[in-house]
Amino acid sequence: MSSDSVKLLLIDDDVELCELLIEYLATEGYDVKAVHDGESGVLSALTGEYQLVLLDVTLPKLNGFDVLKKIRQTSDIPVLMLTARGDDVDRIIGLEFGADDYLPKPYNHRELVARIKAIMRRGRPQAADSNPRTLSIDDITLNLANREATIHGEVLELTATEFMVLKALIEKAGELISRDELTQIALNRRLTLYDRAIDMHVSNVRKKIGTRADGTARIKTVRGAGYFYIRP
Repeated sequence: MSSDSVKLLLIDDDVELCELLIEYLATEGYDVKAVHDGESGVLSALTGEYQLVLLDVTLPKLNGFDVLKKIRQTSDIPVLMLTARGDDVDRIIGLEFGADDYLPKPYNHRELVARIKAIMRRGRPQAADSNPRTLSIDDITLNLANREATIHGEVLELTATEFMVLKALIEKAGELISRDELTQIALNRRLTLYDRAIDMHVSNVRKKIGTRADGTARIKTVRGAGYFYIRP
C-alpha cells in the first residue's frame, strides 16, 4: 500500500517528539496530525479521518489504555502502541485491549515506518474485482473479500490482526503453526526475543470465538512450539 494516501493520528503528550515525528513521517509520504491528551485522541480517532493511530501509553486526561478501550468500543482502526522499553506489562495490556502491535521507546524511525507499513498491509482488503472467497469451519465463516468474520451467523468483531490470526489457523486447521510463522503471517515481521505479541492476539481470538457448542476448545496451544485449530 502506498503511504501517499495514509493519514496517521499521533497521540502523544511530548510536543517536541511529535514535531520531529511529523517532520520525519512527512518525508515518507505520511500525513500526520498530533494531539496531546487522551480525550482529544479518542475524539480524533473516531472521526473516520485516519487510517492508523500511533498511541502513547502515558497521556494526560485519559491514559493510553483507556483511550484504546474507548476506540475499540466502536472502531477497528489499526492502533500501534508506543510503550516504554522493557515494560512488558504495558505491552501485554495494550494487546489485550486490542492494539495491533507495539513498539518500545526509544525506537528507530525506520523501524516505526516498517511497523506502520506492516500494519497497513495486513489491513488492506482484496481488490474490488477479485472473486469473493470464504473460509468456513464449525460455525465460523470468514469473508476474505471484505475481511468480515461471522460466528453463529452474527458478525464477530475482530481487529485486522486478529482476522489474520484466525484466517491462518483455519486455513491450516489440524496443522501446527509455529509462533514464528504466525508472527510473520499476522504481524508481517519476525518474532523477536521475549516477544509475546502473537500470543496475546491468539488469546484475544480465543476469547472472542469461545468454545464449541459441546464445550470443547477450538484452538490448542503446543507449549514452546505454536498453535493449531482443532478440526471438528
